[in-house]
Amino acid sequence: MLDESLLDAPEALSEADQRGLLRGAAEAGARVRTAARHAAESGVHDLKPDGRPRAVLIAGPGAAAICVADLLGTLAGAGSPVTRLAPSGVAPAAGALRWELPGWAGSVDLLLIATPDGTEPGLSLLADQAYRRGCTVAAVAPPSTPLAEAVDGAHGLFVPLATAPYEQDESLAAASAPGVLWALLTPLLALLDRTGLLTAPPDAIEKVADRLDHIAERCGPAIATYSNPAKTLAAELADALPLVWTEGTSAGPAGRRFAAALAELSGTPAVVAELPEALAAHSALLAGPLAASADPDDFFRDRVEEPPAMHARVVLLRDRPIEGLTAAPAARDLALSHDTPISELEPEPGGELETLAELIAITDFAAVYLALASRA
Repeated sequence: MLDESLLDAPEALSEADQRGLLRGAAEAGARVRTAARHAAESGVHDLKPDGRPRAVLIAGPGAAAICVADLLGTLAGAGSPVTRLAPSGVAPAAGALRWELPGWAGSVDLLLIATPDGTEPGLSLLADQAYRRGCTVAAVAPPSTPLAEAVDGAHGLFVPLATAPYEQDESLAAASAPGVLWALLTPLLALLDRTGLLTAPPDAIEKVADRLDHIAERCGPAIATYSNPAKTLAAELADALPLVWTEGTSAGPAGRRFAAALAELSGTPAVVAELPEALAAHSALLAGPLAASADPDDFFRDRVEEPPAMHARVVLLRDRPIEGLTAAPAARDLALSHDTPISELEPEPGGELETLAELIAITDFAAVYLALASRA
């Protein structure tokens, strides 16, 4: 059950936020600037690549690394294939995970390692393996870790992870914490900009930081729910199964990130699909028992003793439609024809990185608010 009164009680929210998630979301812009500075100090802007790599391989643990790979693959497009190396192991513990390079990886490929930990033996072994194969290696991780030493031994590029003081305590870390994503992503954006795989010059990254600061002002804990898009979305998702529908190239990774954050932070399941395919993929789901109209007896439910039934709610995340084509009207018609409510988020105009940052930031705040108010 969601305690909606907590959403408009900033002091109570702060007390409930034992992992510093709200603070991490609010500091996302500052984290981008710190990470960009670390990248510059590590020599990223001085690189003179011979050309684009044949392929970019990304390895790292947890939801943040998955999102980084998803975002970079989307932004790079068809320039070079971006492949995430999924780990194997008997448990998600740092010492149990192992990564392997594909058999075809060689001297014309680039290996990126992104981790908020840096103690994973499997990643150090991967860096050594890449060095023996002739792959170029770059990593973003905490300094003074085994991985930092391994990358140095592989003559690779190492960028120290931008961290906050309160994140030094491992018990407060969360793979989907907002600050972790931006700390890992920002240096890799700068690096791939130098290789020509995507466009992320320093001024574009500064605009991302400014947009994140703007969202933090709009979605902060002191802003009332009625004028706070993140709190509003969190309240709308109470006791709901979110059907996250995305439209636009960069909205896809934002939707998948939102679903991962909901699952990890608040324990809320969500399903994700891209328009227009979502209309066919989820039509049977909307017509089934999850539709709001599926349980006419719910109106007579005892509101005190009986828990509410879970019903679907569509969350439409939209970026700029391609060539003006949009399936949003059809999406609204399908949802409303099944008495399913719909929430919509569309970023303010700006560059691709800025609009992507806005969608991620608002949904990150919403996932955090839902997690805090659900556990009150």
